Amino acid sequence: MASIEFVKVTKEFEKNVIIKDLDLTIEDGKFTVLVGPSGCGKTTLLRMIAGIGPQTSGKVLINGKDVSNIAPGKRGVAMVFQNYAIYPTMSVRENIEFGLKNNKVGKEERTQLVESISATVGLSPYLDRMPSTLSGGQRQRVALARAMVKKPSVFLMDEPLSNLDAKLRAQMRIELIELHKKLGTTFVYVTHDQVEAMSMADTIVLMNNGLIQQEAPPEVMYREPSNMFAAQFIGVPPMNIARLESANIHFGFRPESVELKDGKGEAPFSVKGTISTREMLGSETLYQIKYKDAAFMIKSLDDHFSVDEEVFMEVPASKMYFFDANGDRIAKDDASYQDYIEALRGY
Repeated sequence: MASIEFVKVTKEFEKNVIIKDLDLTIEDGKFTVLVGPSGCGKTTLLRMIAGIGPQTSGKVLINGKDVSNIAPGKRGVAMVFQNYAIYPTMSVRENIEFGLKNNKVGKEERTQLVESISATVGLSPYLDRMPSTLSGGQRQRVALARAMVKKPSVFLMDEPLSNLDAKLRAQMRIELIELHKKLGTTFVYVTHDQVEAMSMADTIVLMNNGLIQQEAPPEVMYREPSNMFAAQFIGVPPMNIARLESANIHFGFRPESVELKDGKGEAPFSVKGTISTREMLGSETLYQIKYKDAAFMIKSLDDHFSVDEEVFMEVPASKMYFFDANGDRIAKDDASYQDYIEALRGY
């Protein structure tokens, strides 16, 4: 196992600064997910750890040791790519033991390692099969097994589930969580899918434009977003955000925080809008409700409302969020917080 530390790291591509003076510590043994939109710098960080895209300046430390000048193969890390990168002309067994052969590991030890790790990831029945005969999930397991056989201190995963269908992605998420528990190794996982981040991570590092927007466990990031970007990136559907002109700020609330009513309630935010769309999702129904120039997404257990029906949206004060002119979240102990709550009554 190993901790990873970025110290004042900057990365430039052809004089374009992708990441500037970044500081980040990834804890030993944790499942850390780097998440954010395309181009935010998350894969760049992963490649720096692996040593296949070194930083322009600053230090990358693994277990306290500066690895900036250490070759990728000697860093004690293993990387699983989006496209699996397995050899189509080799059997599953040959793929898994390829690195061991290169490192001159004896045949008896190779066999023991391959069979042990294949059992861990459920590949034992497929060792003599060719990759072309395997499903996407099985090929992903081959890539994992090939990484595991190196016994790395750090697993790096670059969107490894993005090529799988939705059902298989959900299954593989569970398998990766269980694998992490079993191995106890440091996992660093890159994705643009916030559902993957929320369901798998011990810690989420949310990035945008090369900057860390928030670093927190999933439940903290969901309940206590540090800014408007975090509030809207994490959550499905995302947080509703609207401008409160009278106070020159923005307010927000989660789609599931709304109670739909036939009449006006006592909460500071209680407004009548018109249902423009209705999606029945099984146990929940998703409504889009238009009010003035805004459209709010509401997730409700109540499915009896219809399109074009007028309905009151009510959100308790405890479920409201406020954001300043810079997009930073305003804390509940801020001197003006209660004034903002009252200002909602005039929205």
